[in-house]
Amino acid sequence: MVTELADLPAIEIETGLNPGYTVIWLHGLGADGNDFVPIVNELEPFCNHKPVRFIFPHAPERSVTINNGYIMRAWYDILYPDMDSYQDQAGIGSSQQAIDNLIARELRRGVAPKHIVLAGFSQGGAMALHVGLRQSNQLAGIVALSCYLLGAESFVSEASVTNAKIPIFMAHGTYDAVIPLRLATESRNKLLAAHYTVSWHEYAMAHSVCSQEVVDIGNWLRQIID
Repeated sequence: MVTELADLPAIEIETGLNPGYTVIWLHGLGADGNDFVPIVNELEPFCNHKPVRFIFPHAPERSVTINNGYIMRAWYDILYPDMDSYQDQAGIGSSQQAIDNLIARELRRGVAPKHIVLAGFSQGGAMALHVGLRQSNQLAGIVALSCYLLGAESFVSEASVTNAKIPIFMAHGTYDAVIPLRLATESRNKLLAAHYTVSWHEYAMAHSVCSQEVVDIGNWLRQIID
């Protein structure tokens, strides 16, 4: 089943009737919700025969400064190549609210918060971390691929105590020229210093997703969808 959601347009795929689990997957800069739809078939075998609703929202269209102001789908603006030097707080905040609305919609549909996984790649991974750490509802886990921690200096004070023990899967390519591995490892270390449980993975790849990574995500997901 594919539908368009009222608040934030999205592709929605259910692997069975009456799904009791939801994975909200956020795409990267300039892509849209279609980007990760094929991963449903790859991850379904790891879902312990439980029906899962996969939601792939489309980020709002906005001008992206680093890309010469072109209008594209983006969760927030990026002004400089050094992504941690300045962050678009207004854009991040508005996208956070939109993603929170998706979570609230799943709760209204009867999905328990501890059965909701937030996942994302690049900008989407950064937003998954940002929203998941601050969510007042206890979520199942966060998948953060090829990304970094937004608001690294303030996330501890802003983080929700409810999700203090949330499982986090982080992965990055050792040849990533878009988001340097250094930025990701610094983010991981800050999460570990704040006593979060992080499953860290590195792959010999660029700014992308590889087959072994998908298998590792699946094995991690199998523990979450019990």
